[in-house]
Amino acid sequence: MAKLYFRYGAMNSSKSALLLTAAYNYEERDQHPVIVKPGIDTKAGRSVSSRLGVERQVDVLLGGEDSLLEALVAHRPLEGIDAVFIDEAQFLTPAQVDEAFVVAVRHGVPVLCYGLRGDFMTHSFPGSLRLLEIAHAIEELKTICRCGSKAIFNGRVIGGVFVSHGEQVAIDGQQADYESLCGACYLEKVGPVRAAGVPEDETGAQPLF
Repeated sequence: MAKLYFRYGAMNSSKSALLLTAAYNYEERDQHPVIVKPGIDTKAGRSVSSRLGVERQVDVLLGGEDSLLEALVAHRPLEGIDAVFIDEAQFLTPAQVDEAFVVAVRHGVPVLCYGLRGDFMTHSFPGSLRLLEIAHAIEELKTICRCGSKAIFNGRVIGGVFVSHGEQVAIDGQQADYESLCGACYLEKVGPVRAAGVPEDETGAQPLF
């Protein structure tokens, strides 16, 4: 039985580079991978782009209302697909993740998703949360913080300042940079972690954890 994989990591953990390498390995063996990317991620257009300078056009640009299964079939019959690679998988909808599970289990095509686990506020993306719930295999891709420790969080930087509030997705219309941070550096530079929906208390003091 084919499987649904979720390979996640903080920013700059080489997710896109590893995806492109894995897809190339399939093609070297005369197999046919299909590369998918959610259309909400517009920073590289129709490409998957790695910091190492490797870039490749995606086969399927998936809209938020699109069916993953229908989009794959429109590109190539499922029996002619040997693997599906999904970049920026955190931007999938939960329904699209469910379809990815069906593609793997019922149609025998492995689906390999690469993306972030959480946003700059330490909250899960809906797509990532669903992948964590149903993926057959989950793998952390590691990178380091500026201090040398393992990075697990993503800090958003606007105008040279780390911010702790804002929209979860800020790709268009906002000049935002991101930095991978360990837990200690996140608390120091961004502020306390707080579960979604938990406000600051009335005195303005913030939770300690």
